[in-house]
Amino acid sequence: MSMIRTRFTELFGVRHPIVQGGMQWVGTAPLVAAVANAGGLGMITALTQPGAEELAREIRRCRELTDQPFGVNLTILPSIKPPPYAEYRSAIIESGIRIVETAGSSPGEHMPHFRAAGVKVLHKCTSVRHAVTAERVGVDAISIDGFDCAGHTGEDDIPGLVLIPATVRRVGIPVIASGGFADGYGLVAALALGADGINMGTRFLCTAEAPVHDRVKEAIVAGDERNTDLILRQLRNTSRVTRNAVSQEAIRRLDEGAAFEDVRELVAGVRGREVFRTGDLDAGIWTAGLTQGLIDDIPTVAELIDRIVGEAEKTIAAGLPGLLER
Repeated sequence: MSMIRTRFTELFGVRHPIVQGGMQWVGTAPLVAAVANAGGLGMITALTQPGAEELAREIRRCRELTDQPFGVNLTILPSIKPPPYAEYRSAIIESGIRIVETAGSSPGEHMPHFRAAGVKVLHKCTSVRHAVTAERVGVDAISIDGFDCAGHTGEDDIPGLVLIPATVRRVGIPVIASGGFADGYGLVAALALGADGINMGTRFLCTAEAPVHDRVKEAIVAGDERNTDLILRQLRNTSRVTRNAVSQEAIRRLDEGAAFEDVRELVAGVRGREVFRTGDLDAGIWTAGLTQGLIDDIPTVAELIDRIVGEAEKTIAAGLPGLLER
């Protein structure tokens, strides 16, 4: 069997150039281990755990389920009461984790600690300028998130078709394409644009092992590429979420001049967690990307990764050469 080898698979020691990025409330041991066992790179989401001790416990739980490499996502966002990032970082290092996905603000202050511990850092960002900065502070690879993505899209509105090659041109380290990927054809497209692999969130959210209610997964299958809203645009804190009664109400209030305080209870993360837990699709906002238009089943993680790799290999070997006139 052929294998798709890239700078990313070589550097991070995984079989396939496919990353399950950090997803709040979703990146837990069963999903992460399933991704790792299938040859991808799974990420435990640190901030899903209430504290550093719980994160260390979740890492141990994941190790009981897989002997393959996996990482931890540490999302660094400005907030009134920031999480104890240093404690989470210590738990990651002391647990022997060797791969970290950082996201949000620059990982600069954390890099000396990760470097000293031999941790490889994949930094997710939404713009070329932030990718250049991340390379300068010493990260090992970039995950570049196009406007098609779920969650925080940035404020530049640049889709992956331009953002991915623009980033590849400006940095020398491996680049993972993120936002809008759900199948093997997308993987081939990302490789053609110069990326070294793909990152998927929504597609992994809609798998058998994802720790969310079946009604959420069924909604993703039923939805299409028009089924998202961009909320908090007026506050320049844009997030792509699945369209529902709550997202529409938040947009209505902000369009009428409301401040963040006036929508805070609508967009609270704890309400989004209730969606995943109970399957009440209007309990809060919940993130999913435009790839809803490409998702029509709920496979196991192993079935999904095997399918993606198979589609990509077939397209590279049989599909693309057939376009060449001899």
